[in-house]
Amino acid sequence: MTGDALRYASVSQVESPDSLVAHFGPERPLVLDSGVALSPFQIAYQTYGTLNAARSNAVLVCHALTGDQHAANVHPVTGKPGWWSTMIGPGRPIDTDRYFVVCSNVIGGCLGSTGPSSVNPATGQPWALAFPLVTIRDMVRAQAMLMDYLGIGTLFCVAGGSMGGMQVLEWAASYPERVYTAMPIATAAIHSAQNIAFGEVGRQAIMADPDWRGGRYLEAGVRPAQGLAVARMGAHITYLSESALHRKFGRRLQDRAAPTFTFDADFQVESYLRHQGEAFVERFDANSYLYVTRAMDYFDLAGSHGGVLANAFRGSKTRFCVASFSSDWLFPTSDSRAVVHALNAAGASVSFVEIQSDKGHDAFLLDEPELTATTGGFLRAAARMRGI
Repeated sequence: MTGDALRYASVSQVESPDSLVAHFGPERPLVLDSGVALSPFQIAYQTYGTLNAARSNAVLVCHALTGDQHAANVHPVTGKPGWWSTMIGPGRPIDTDRYFVVCSNVIGGCLGSTGPSSVNPATGQPWALAFPLVTIRDMVRAQAMLMDYLGIGTLFCVAGGSMGGMQVLEWAASYPERVYTAMPIATAAIHSAQNIAFGEVGRQAIMADPDWRGGRYLEAGVRPAQGLAVARMGAHITYLSESALHRKFGRRLQDRAAPTFTFDADFQVESYLRHQGEAFVERFDANSYLYVTRAMDYFDLAGSHGGVLANAFRGSKTRFCVASFSSDWLFPTSDSRAVVHALNAAGASVSFVEIQSDKGHDAFLLDEPELTATTGGFLRAAARMRGI
């Protein structure tokens, strides 16, 4: 697709996405942590596999910051494979021959679930910044409503990495009776000051773009493309590791034998980051970026349970598999260990693995044999106990 075609495809996904959509009318508002009752609203989602007669084999997959519901199918905007195709599919850890997999676009997103780029029914214009702020718990409440809509009472597993892992932890804390197993990967129970700072730099880059127009750029027919691209470039660095950047790029020059002595992208790593920024702008909404990064900032699971993380899991019968990566400095292993310690203190069933990898935070999205073996073995054992 050309850039214009990609932009059109992305915009068309906001109200009428190429996926399933659950509509919730005035009789079923989503009550947010802010106190706002959001209504009407919709949730866009994808499913893979078949729900069994006992409705006991459902797996909810939660996407990360800039992901969406297209976890294991070709993306309708980019034409690329689903973001977790390494984990979901026949014979893969989340085996679609065995499980019924659901993945929904989060509330506040931009690929079919109601968010700031959706039309505000009260004005007929995009919500923009009039859309209420959302939290991770709000995202999970909406997913629970989707599960009710689908007639799924108990989830065999809730799984996800990064912001998706935050949703997994919130599911286990808010709906413990509905979650048989949980797989929070490369995540934390609280967003660190460093990560809040990274998010703020990205938001300020977007809001400093003259085309942001106070958030009302869609009405003006423009987009804060440069600001959003810079936000993505900055964030993308945090998803990698120094060793991964060195291995992939080093100080190699981009299509030239010597420096140009200009501010052109002389180095391969510069060209790579610019490409990442440009590609991201074609598939993601700038205001949604503000909203989902803010939702992560507000996440503090212990703070919602008297300041004691173990209280979030007290009495839980959910079986947990927690995984981290040795080179992940965005959500380091110490964050996962804090979750494991809280689970142990609460008397919950938990297994934990730190996977040795130089791929940084993004390792959970890549082909990591140890992650495949760990999660696959955990789910197969749980499925036998569940009788699936």
